[in-house]
Amino acid sequence: MNVSSSPTSFDGTCASIHAAPTDFARDYCAFIAASPTAYHAAAAITAVLSNAGFRQQNEGDAWAGTRTGFTSRDGAVIAWRIPEHWESDAGVRIVGAHTDSPSFHVKPIADTETLTYGQVNVEVYGGPLLNSWLNRDLGLAGRLVMFNGEEKLVHTDAVMTIPQIAPHLDRSANKELKLSAQRDYHPIWNISGKSIIPYVADVAGVKAADIAAMDVFAYDTQPPRLLGEAESNFIAAGRQDNLSSVYAALSAFVQTQQCPDIQVFAAFNNEEIGSRTYSGAAGTFLESVLRRIVEHERGVGSEAFERALAHSSCVSADAGHAVNPNRPDLHDPSHQVLLGSGPLVKIHSSGAYASTALTQALLERAARTAGVKLQAFVSHNDVPCGTTIGPLTTTRLGIATVDCGIPLLSMHSVRELSSPIDLRDFAQLLAAYMEA
Repeated sequence: MNVSSSPTSFDGTCASIHAAPTDFARDYCAFIAASPTAYHAAAAITAVLSNAGFRQQNEGDAWAGTRTGFTSRDGAVIAWRIPEHWESDAGVRIVGAHTDSPSFHVKPIADTETLTYGQVNVEVYGGPLLNSWLNRDLGLAGRLVMFNGEEKLVHTDAVMTIPQIAPHLDRSANKELKLSAQRDYHPIWNISGKSIIPYVADVAGVKAADIAAMDVFAYDTQPPRLLGEAESNFIAAGRQDNLSSVYAALSAFVQTQQCPDIQVFAAFNNEEIGSRTYSGAAGTFLESVLRRIVEHERGVGSEAFERALAHSSCVSADAGHAVNPNRPDLHDPSHQVLLGSGPLVKIHSSGAYASTALTQALLERAARTAGVKLQAFVSHNDVPCGTTIGPLTTTRLGIATVDCGIPLLSMHSVRELSSPIDLRDFAQLLAAYMEA
C-alpha cells in the first residue's frame, strides 16, 4: 500500500528568529511539509505552543485564566500571553494569519469511473492557479469525522494526478489554454475501479463505514526545498500563502518576552473562501477569546473590554505579490516589490487592505527596532488586488490594523517562490511589534 507514515521531520519547535536565513527556512520547509491542510497546520501549531509551555483552554470549559494559553477550533488556533501586571491603559497586540490555502476538496460522492479509470470527484477550494495543478503527483489529506464524534487526521502519499490533453490533440494548448473546473480537473487514481474512500480510511486506520463525514483535500506531494545559488535564493513550496505568515508569526510569538500589552497570535481558517465560517476571521472566534480574557482579568459588566480594544492594534500577516520579472507591466512602476529585499506593507486607498498612515507608522517603528527594511506594495491602478483578514478584523472589532507579509512569486500556484531572507526578517519584524 502507498502510505506516507510521516509527512515530515518537523519536531514541534521553531527555529530561532535570529538564525541564519537558510537555517530558518529549512525549519519552515519542515513546517510546510507537516501542514498539507489547515487541520494539519493547526495540529503543528498546537504542538509548538505545547512544547513552549502554553496550556490548552477548551472553549466549552470555564475560563481558567491561564496567562500563557491557547484554544483551537476547526483548523484555527488562537494563543495569548498576559503580562504579570496588565494595567488599565494597556491593550492587546495581535498578529493574525490564516492556515488554509487554495486546493481541491473531495466531494461527498467521491468516486467516478470513466473508461475503466477510477477518478476522484473534487471541487475547487479558494482561487488556485488551476493550470499549475496539472500533471502533479497529488496526495489526499484532511480530517475524517467519525460517527462517534472522533476526528482523525489523515494524509496519503502521492496517489492521483490530473492528466492534461497533449498538444497533438489540442493545437491551441500552448497559445490559449481554456480549462473547465468540472471537466478538466478530475483526477485519476486507478484503473481497477476501486473506491477512494476505503483507501483513505485504511491509511487513517479506521473503517470506512465508521466515517460520518470528511474534509479531505488534494495536495502536492513534492517536498519543499531551497534552490538557487548555494540554495539560498529561493524557497520553493506550496501553501506559502499563507503558511509563511503562520510560521513567522508563531516563531516570533513563542520567542518574544512579555510587554505591557496582552500578546495574541491568531491563525484563522477559511480566508481563501471569504472567512465567513465558524473558524474564519469574519466570525466571533477572536472576539470571544479576547472578551473572555479581558473579563477574567477585569471582571464582567464594565467598559474594560471596549477600553482594551481602544488601546489595541493588529498586524494582519498575509503574503503579497513580488514583481514577476517576465511581467513587470502588471505592477505599479514606482512600487517594485522584490524577493530578498524585505517584508512588504500593503496599502490600498479603497480599503482592500486595512493599513492607514497611523498603522503603517507603527509597523515602520517596529521595523526600525528590528533593523528590517520594509517594502511598500501598492497595486497597479488597472490591476485589481485581493484582500486579507485585515479589513475584517478592524471592522468587526474596531482595532487599528496594518496589512503586511512576505513577497511571493507564483502566488496561488501549486508551488510558490519566496526568499529565506524575507521570511526570517518578517519573523524579526513581528517579534519587534509584539514586544517593543
